[in-house]
Amino acid sequence: MSEVRQVGAVDWDAEVLGSGRPVLVDLWAAWCAPCGVVGPIVDEIAGDRAGSLDVFKLNVDEDPEVAMRYGVSSIPTLLVFRDGEEVGRVVGALPKARIEAQIDEALSGARA
Repeated sequence: MSEVRQVGAVDWDAEVLGSGRPVLVDLWAAWCAPCGVVGPIVDEIAGDRAGSLDVFKLNVDEDPEVAMRYGVSSIPTLLVFRDGEEVGRVVGALPKARIEAQIDEALSGARA
């Protein structure tokens, strides 16, 4: 299973923007009930896509700078990056299949 790593503003550029693979970042907070639903799904996706997708989690209460930088006003929010650019986002607690479909759509460059 692929490791889901914590990331913050200090290492954001190197870890997320500088990754050689597509990246998924889960922005969450401990008090957020829907985040508790999405968190395990993100863990599963990390395992399913080990080697092809880097997966990180960022606690917005501990490190709000990144959320502000990307205009995230609701959590859970999943940000999808390719080549250092945000190519998609998933907002809210959705089923795994819908989350994966939105990730795939973002990474393929297709628009709904």
